[in-house]
Amino acid sequence: MDRLLYTALSGANVAQQQQQIHANNLANVNTEGFRADFALAQQQALSQRENETRILSAEQPSGVDLTTGAIQATGRNLDVAIQGHGYLTLVTPKGEAYTRDGQLMVDQQGQMFAHGYPVTGDNGPIVLPPFSSVSIGADGIISIVPQESGNTTPIEVDRIKLASPAAASLSKNEQGLLVSSNRTNPVDETISLASGHLEGSNVSAIGEMLASMAINRQFEAQIKMMKTADDLASAGNQLLRNS
Repeated sequence: MDRLLYTALSGANVAQQQQQIHANNLANVNTEGFRADFALAQQQALSQRENETRILSAEQPSGVDLTTGAIQATGRNLDVAIQGHGYLTLVTPKGEAYTRDGQLMVDQQGQMFAHGYPVTGDNGPIVLPPFSSVSIGADGIISIVPQESGNTTPIEVDRIKLASPAAASLSKNEQGLLVSSNRTNPVDETISLASGHLEGSNVSAIGEMLASMAINRQFEAQIKMMKTADDLASAGNQLLRNS
């Protein structure tokens, strides 16, 4: 009976973990630049013995869906959407990270942020001097009209680092940012930005709900199997007591 119980229990655990992934995707259906996760699992023998017949379900690290989301106009100068491939490069305590969340912010010290982390420019984190207006070009060049200078002509002050790390090298960290196994990646000058636009999440709400319903059915089936294993064990014990 333990074979049936182990198999059902491992399947139920994987189903529960997959359900958490789909729930997180649904929670981020309206998050700019969010990339959906997808669950992975594989068969795994309980032991390495040659005659092992107990095959369990084992969860693998989740994958990331890198398809693009819909782009919508916002009219905000500090909103940028990447057209086609590529990512904005951010500075984190563990090195470079990448995002397509182009909702940029500038703090009181002039430092530019996205997703809560400094945006990388030509020479490190971008820090803007005081400005009365700011614009971002399709090539990532940031131009400002200096504050209280009397000059209304925009001047270029920095350029956002845009990179195209290989898809196979990317994984998602705990903060929801993409990181590359290559650690750093060079500037990709072919990447183009659309200022005044944002890219939405690539999560399909309907797809996630359908997947969640299917996993619920799988989980219920595994629980029923565990109940069956328990009933069979109880019946066997009763027979032994009566013999």
